[in-house]
Amino acid sequence: MQHADNPVDWYPWGEEALTRARDEDKPILLSIGYSACHWCHVMAHECFENDEMARLMNDNFINIKVDREERPDLDTIYMEAVQAITGSGGWPLTVFLTPAGKPFFGGTYFPPRNRHGMTGFPGVLKAAAHAYQNRRSEIEKAVQQIVKALVSNTGTSAVKEPLAMGIVEKAYQILRKDFDKDNGGFGKAPKFPQAMTLEFLLRYFYRSQDTGALEMVDLTLEKMARGGIYDQLGGGFHRYSTDSYWLVPHFEKMLYDNALLSRIYLHAYLVTGKHLFRTIAEETLDYVVREMSDPHGSFYSTQDADSEGVEGKYYLWTLQEIVQVLGRNTGQIFGDYFGVTAKGNLNGQNILHVVSNLEPEASNTMRQAKTSLLNRREQRIKPGRDEKMLASWNGLMLASLAEAACVLNRHDYLAAAVSNGRFLTNSMIVDGYLKHSCKDGQAKMDGYLDDYALVIDGFLSLHQATFSGEYLRYAIKLGTAMVEQFWDEPAHTFYDTSNRHEDLFVRPKSIYDGVLPSGTSAAIMILLKLARLTDNAQFERIAMQSLVPMQGLIHRHPLGFSNWLCALDLYLSTPREIAIIGPRNHPETSELLHILCGTLLPNKVFAAYDPNDPDPVAELKLFENRQMIDNRPTVYLCEHYTCQAPITSSASLRAQLRGG
Repeated sequence: MQHADNPVDWYPWGEEALTRARDEDKPILLSIGYSACHWCHVMAHECFENDEMARLMNDNFINIKVDREERPDLDTIYMEAVQAITGSGGWPLTVFLTPAGKPFFGGTYFPPRNRHGMTGFPGVLKAAAHAYQNRRSEIEKAVQQIVKALVSNTGTSAVKEPLAMGIVEKAYQILRKDFDKDNGGFGKAPKFPQAMTLEFLLRYFYRSQDTGALEMVDLTLEKMARGGIYDQLGGGFHRYSTDSYWLVPHFEKMLYDNALLSRIYLHAYLVTGKHLFRTIAEETLDYVVREMSDPHGSFYSTQDADSEGVEGKYYLWTLQEIVQVLGRNTGQIFGDYFGVTAKGNLNGQNILHVVSNLEPEASNTMRQAKTSLLNRREQRIKPGRDEKMLASWNGLMLASLAEAACVLNRHDYLAAAVSNGRFLTNSMIVDGYLKHSCKDGQAKMDGYLDDYALVIDGFLSLHQATFSGEYLRYAIKLGTAMVEQFWDEPAHTFYDTSNRHEDLFVRPKSIYDGVLPSGTSAAIMILLKLARLTDNAQFERIAMQSLVPMQGLIHRHPLGFSNWLCALDLYLSTPREIAIIGPRNHPETSELLHILCGTLLPNKVFAAYDPNDPDPVAELKLFENRQMIDNRPTVYLCEHYTCQAPITSSASLRAQLRGG
């Protein structure tokens, strides 16, 4: 939509464009980007809005524009192709294809003219067109080599050793070596939050009681919370830090980052009791509900880094502006706390970041000051917002909101979670199958593997928060559909695309956990949970068969396989099976649920039976011979479906959770 007015004759990916390429024997120029991508906007302005370059593109190519978030399958295979060609990748992704859709050349951002050792885009266009017309045999040879590299690049090995805790231990030791002991996080600039790695470290601490793991989580979360990567006024996290100490962010905000980070802050709060971590979790969720919510309950995808064509402009302040809003005395207190100076820390302006501790007597003043500045900021031109809704990202946010509603007794979070669950069931599930994307009320494209896995996880969390059997039933049905559509039994592997998707020249399979969990690791996690809930041995077998060939990669490169490590930890554990029987709206039920949610049990599975529920999943093995005792809400703590004595009192539940 952002490119609708370009002089380039853009097509969406589809049969019309591919047929025209074949009929006219023209190569395809495929450009892949996304709404909040800064360099995508730069290349669009410099190249795609230029009449001369558009003429070169239109005369020599069939031009296709793709949103990577709408078509992650295309993004995956063509990104891998460009990485095979150039050794690196990124967005905007620029790929030249044969009419059959096979890549022969590519790159990322190209400038409008030769500069800094980079070939200008017009030269690239002419060279690619000339090669296709005059060196066809070389093109075909290049295509064969690239396709061969993609097909062989599975990343897995023939390892057959049984899965064991040694893998987890080795991964932890590597993470300790890569940890930034001064600033938190891993590696140097640019530095990403790595929420899933922190989740693994919390799991490792829970299992081993190694305080070093908890200290890594604590320092990282503390430093990020005080840094410029966190929006100190409005809540929520920017995408990453351009430096190693979390000061200068890339200012776009992504729904998935804020879903994952709000959850790790919530979990860290449960372990440490630190009020700061609870505050960051709540402010982040409040930001999402306030800024990223659709009136029908869904969540938008991103907010741009730019406003008025300048990255970060919406978030930056001068000392003069702050004093103008707050007055000199309060402005001085605010500036001292948030590191504001007349010189500034970015192009003469200030990114707010916490540089000192706040005296207790100044907390109310600071709260009022932040509110005043946020109100002033609201009068600025806001960054653009990508208002498409993606199933996977909504599933992540649903899980975080539903869990926070339980832990923090926030009824507004519960209402937002229920509204989102209703959106997913009403708008994104069609004839039993999940859709991937929704815009302007229109759901489209079949869901991918990560859509299924992350929406299922959201439904399991919403079932915990509401006791509604409807969401548990949806989770189980989608789990069955996920296996039917994405699991290849002979190859013992999951693919990103389902049997219902179009055939591409390579069937994409993502294994790396990046800023999002890979579809396969998320699917394994879900199957292990559903296996316990439904007593489905097939689900556990598939999870095990997926984990075994990955173990070498998992422990050697833990930063790229953090969610795999979490799934492996679940597989190697004896999960706590929790059944709770009672009316959800009963005060005693609410108290028992709050205790269960307020205790971090990383490897638990949870099922609730509400006698007033019109559609309970009564057939679960976990509910066999389980009922309320003395007509009181009752909790059963079980392992392998063998339960301890039923619990009806809060004190007894706390004692059993501490003892177990």
